[in-house]
Amino acid sequence: MADEMENLANPAADDQISDDDWAAAMAEQAVADSAVTTGPAQPADIFPSFTPPDGAGGMMHELDMILDIPVQITVELGRTKITIKNLLQLAHGSVVELDAMAGEPMDVLVNGTLIAQGEVVVVNDKFGIRLTDIITPSERMRKLNR
Repeated sequence: MADEMENLANPAADDQISDDDWAAAMAEQAVADSAVTTGPAQPADIFPSFTPPDGAGGMMHELDMILDIPVQITVELGRTKITIKNLLQLAHGSVVELDAMAGEPMDVLVNGTLIAQGEVVVVNDKFGIRLTDIITPSERMRKLNR
């Protein structure tokens, strides 16, 4: 009873932790730390793995994921600017002059980005383009910086 009275008179006595309590806490922490450092951390299985389990296929497996994405290819013969007045006067058989010269290579754009140049060919009564120059990624980056 005297001890209880002393604790009531001195509330800080309750807050004091004995050396045995500290030793027990430090031992518990050491056990937890040794469990963590005994082996490499394992990734959580939250997201599916995109790599094959045997590690083979690397780059081709990654490319397979995007092969079916549609892209828009545009072949540009040339451009011009005309007024609305001249646009309204166009009729069947009218000729619109473009800024490209005859025989000049045409631009091939994928989703609006220049990727190649080529020349027009006709195959089975359909127009096509024969690629004559493919723009490298470094050349594309250079053109973006301009």
